Amino acid sequence: MTSTLTLQSLPLFPLGTVLFPGGLLPLRIFEVRYLDMIGKCHKAGAPFGVVALTQGAEVRQPGVQESFSTVGTLATISEFEAPRAGLMMIRATGAQRFRIRNSDQLKHGLWVADVERLPPDLPVTVPDDLKLAATALEQLIHSLEAKAGEGGQLPMQRPWQLDDCGWVANRWCELLPLPLALKQRLMELDNPLVRLELVSDVLARTGIAG
Repeated sequence: MTSTLTLQSLPLFPLGTVLFPGGLLPLRIFEVRYLDMIGKCHKAGAPFGVVALTQGAEVRQPGVQESFSTVGTLATISEFEAPRAGLMMIRATGAQRFRIRNSDQLKHGLWVADVERLPPDLPVTVPDDLKLAATALEQLIHSLEAKAGEGGQLPMQRPWQLDDCGWVANRWCELLPLPLALKQRLMELDNPLVRLELVSDVLARTGIAG
């Protein structure tokens, strides 16, 4: 019997970004391999996996082999629109992280993988010495809300969890212009407190919070 912690033949979407649990991912889809996959996921209410590219490009190029990180994040489709044939526009939400056990590329270019789900972050209250990071994020959220206006879309979604290490760290990882490899390493960290400590160091060095 297959464990509930594993998923078989999970369709993958290799991207030049890292999706964090709880994060938002807007996608404009026009490649045939992904139009079919996203259509099926939307119809079935099934997730797909987002993995960060380590080689190749988001749009398939002849003769260029794609490779990607072995730890990714499940994505569930929260908004779906197909304005015309050959184009889909979605917003997906980051769910649980996973580790790839093995992967295979199908004939039309889609990657599928057998994956093992990784445990979610444990809730850890933001300690006093890291509260500057949470305060700065709260101020940024208020600023973004004011700019977006009523009904405007923000790059993050409620509920705000400004007292939780993992949530605060993940939102800063999405917002900061960090190298892709560093974002990937931060996402893979099992300890949300350590992740926030590292993010706080970046915030202090850049003068955002410190």
